[in-house]
Amino acid sequence: MTAHLLTLLTAGDPLADAVIAELDLHGTPARQALDAGLSNGLAGLGTEPPTAVAALLRHLETPPAWVDPLMLHRGDVTSLSIPPMWFQLCSVTSALAHTYSSRATAQQLARTGRTTDLAAPRLAEAAVWARQTVRPGGLLRGRPGYLATVGVRLHHARMRADAIEDWDRGAEGLPTGQLDMARSWLGFTLTAFRALDAVGIGVTPDEERYLYQYWSYVAHLLGLDESLHRDIGDHAGAGRLLDLLDFTTPAPDENSRALTAAMIGAQARALAGTPGVDLSEEQLRHLIHSVLRRTFGEESADRLGIPAVPSSTDLIPLISRLNREARYWQTYSPAAAHEARRRALAGPAQQLKAAAVLPRGCSHRKATEGARPDAVAA
Repeated sequence: MTAHLLTLLTAGDPLADAVIAELDLHGTPARQALDAGLSNGLAGLGTEPPTAVAALLRHLETPPAWVDPLMLHRGDVTSLSIPPMWFQLCSVTSALAHTYSSRATAQQLARTGRTTDLAAPRLAEAAVWARQTVRPGGLLRGRPGYLATVGVRLHHARMRADAIEDWDRGAEGLPTGQLDMARSWLGFTLTAFRALDAVGIGVTPDEERYLYQYWSYVAHLLGLDESLHRDIGDHAGAGRLLDLLDFTTPAPDENSRALTAAMIGAQARALAGTPGVDLSEEQLRHLIHSVLRRTFGEESADRLGIPAVPSSTDLIPLISRLNREARYWQTYSPAAAHEARRRALAGPAQQLKAAAVLPRGCSHRKATEGARPDAVAA
């Protein structure tokens, strides 16, 4: 497998890369054909689209034999069972930090503009894409998740096209190529659920298998080489792929650290400004640091510049205990699980309540006095 990964080090996405070249060549007519085909399907176009656009549409509209159509109508029920606040704070934050740990991706993103100015828009875009992707029916042709996922794929292709002329194709590989796309995919599967487990939100083996079945189709839409994702059915398999990626990926650099710090700051500011959240921006920043250090491990967190959190201000032990108890009652019956998904679909405003973490007005010191000594983070 390691030898195969090395062959993918400079591999892009031929279908999407060809579309970008065609858009540059034909301009507005090609763009209009692509937009219409994505919304209405290849068969719905009145005239034959450009060659590369047609090839991409045929690929997108031909689901692999292993795809369960009912799964697409249900959506990612595993991710939908996560309260929106924790999905945003844990899943999206850890996924982006995981993406930024790629030196090639970080260098490319750093070229696009000031890190601090772009942190909040990138965070918002990632959160919207993830939510659209997991919603019931979101990945059906023409639906928001489908359009957004193909948009991400074409954005990666545009980044490759912009960088290819002056990029060194040596050890760091092709920017936003197959291995970087695989890293991003693992960010919203393995890494996201490691972060959730750190705050006491775990999933069952069945939920884990469903997650990877669903996200394998997301990988198909993203143009990820099937050899990288098709045989992964649980966190253990995803962990083996991540170990191989880490083996072939250079350590994070100053761009990785700058992007990560700016994203954490933007996330803390955004959550602190949300009605019903009783934690300050500083407390939220410490909470995110603590989650990420547990997610990535001390050594990797240090490489990303994520600071350690003093035990006196670390909320994770208490949060983990409360979330594990809440998760039990939330999923102990099919009816309770259905209600959890319904609330998740209603949007973050329905569950962004710090009272789910700490009683309103309760200090960390007072809350922890009543916690059991065995209430530790996962």
